[in-house]
Formats: sequence, structure tokens, C-alpha cells
Amino acid sequence: MSETDRPPRLVAVVAMARNRVIGARGAMPWTLPSDLRHFRELTLGRPMIMGRKTFEAIGKALDGRDTIVLSRRPEIERADVLTVADAETALKAARMMAASRGSNEIVIAGGGEIYHHFLGQIDRIELTRVEADPAGDTFFPDFENEGFERRSERTPPQNPRDSAPMRFETWERTGAPPR
Repeated sequence: MSETDRPPRLVAVVAMARNRVIGARGAMPWTLPSDLRHFRELTLGRPMIMGRKTFEAIGKALDGRDTIVLSRRPEIERADVLTVADAETALKAARMMAASRGSNEIVIAGGGEIYHHFLGQIDRIELTRVEADPAGDTFFPDFENEGFERRSERTPPQNPRDSAPMRFETWERTGAPPR
């Protein structure tokens, strides 16, 4: 099977604190311009699946990315996003969008419930590990014992406006993910 015949890989892109916090009251509990730039590089040109709360926190569709909002309440009616009520419909739409863009990846962009739901299908995790322990109410699932192996790690130069140090890690699923 050629690379173009394979279904697109699912890639989670997430910033997580040492205590696994990824959100607090509908927002990220840090300010990290360096991570936002990294997020843009990882997601540009790829379809993204995210939950309603994540979409509302961002506040808009992001340029250069197709956005699929997965929500049990499809009240988001906007021309710049596709809102769906179930994960299978989200994946089907994302696969079609990826094919039309020539992308071999679909980004899982959060939040907590969305990461938990797709964890068994995710092929790679692009993790920004934030060196902080903020209070929060949204957490990233324990993935380290779910068949992932860290493949790379680097510490980016810190922007003076970054509220905490961080490092970028890439985790790959070592076995075939369940589909």
C-alpha cells in the first residue's frame, strides 16, 4: 500500500503541564507565544478535529486549516467550520478534507474529552511539556502506558513573553493502533 493509499494518521497536538493540566475554566492556564507558533507549524494545511469548548476558547476558525467541531449540541452554525455530533462523522469528514488538501495527517486538537475519546486511534502525539503545575479542570489522558514511545525532545528558545519554560516532545505509537 502506497503512502497515498493509507488513511491519514491521527496526530494529537497538545500542551500539558507537569500535573497533566491542559485547561482551566475554558482557557489555557499559561501564555506561551513560542508554543502557539509551534502549534501553527504542526497544524497548518491539515484538518483539525476539536471539541466545542476548545473551539469557543479559540474563538474562530484558524486560517489554513479545516476545522471540524465535535459537539453533542450542534448549535455552532458558522460557514467557516463543520459541526458534527459524533466522532465517526468527524473522522469521515476529516479524511475527505485531508485528501482534498493532499495531507496525510488529521490533527486532534482537544480538549480533554476529545483527546480521551481518540486516544486509542492516535498514531502520534506532538506534546508541549509545560514546566509548571497550574490549577486546572481539564487534563490530558495518561498515554505513556498506552503503547507510545518518545522519539524526540527539544527545548526551544524561550520567548520573553512565555510564562513558563517548555519542551517539545514527539511520541509515536510503537504498535499498530487499534482502528
